[in-house]
Amino acid sequence: MTAKDKLSHSLQGTAPRFNARESWRIFGIMAEFVEATERLNAIRPAVSIFGSARIPPDHMYYMLTEQIARQLSDAGFSVISGGGPGIMEAANKGAFFGKSPSVGLNIQLPMEQQANPYQDISQTFQHFFARKFMFVKFAAAYVVMPGGFGTLDELLEAMTLIQTGKSRRIPVILVHGPFWQGLLDWFRDRLVAERMIHPDDLDLVQVIDKPEDVVEAIFKHYETRGFLPLPEEHELMLNL
Repeated sequence: MTAKDKLSHSLQGTAPRFNARESWRIFGIMAEFVEATERLNAIRPAVSIFGSARIPPDHMYYMLTEQIARQLSDAGFSVISGGGPGIMEAANKGAFFGKSPSVGLNIQLPMEQQANPYQDISQTFQHFFARKFMFVKFAAAYVVMPGGFGTLDELLEAMTLIQTGKSRRIPVILVHGPFWQGLLDWFRDRLVAERMIHPDDLDLVQVIDKPEDVVEAIFKHYETRGFLPLPEEHELMLNL
């Protein structure tokens, strides 16, 4: 019996069972999208804040995030974070004590993420892609604090969606220039120089260090229009 025959034989009888299970999971995914959309529809305008889960409360990044979130909340923006510890907690905490809702989009992980206590609205997801969709769908701006793989994933996905025209153009703000400078230099020296991206793609992000300047930059972006998606942007988001 060939290796191909052995593989085919080993899969016989399991495929129907597997396919049926996967098909039923689609309903669970649909329910996750519907429930989250219904719960979050009233939070606009909102700003999504990303950053490391490993930052302790006495770290300057934590305190800086809390200040930014508080100023955004007092300015009328709901603040969305991943709902966990570190920068996520700082974002929720700042908004929680401000004037606008603090929203946590929690995720179920093998090593269970503990939801922070500073959430006016807490929504839990099983699937990363559903959670990431909600970060994009409801955000009028992205504020990206120092972080690891998850933070970079959110940043690069936002930039990709905007670059490819699959998402509307919103402010993507990197906070704390010294942390991000090496990455931005690499974008310019490698990606632009080797024509992997267009030089104008670097304009998709801006680096800002002060909380009040973050708020000002977001207002400036929307000064000639409202915060809600325009009709053509709304149609775009439906096809995200």
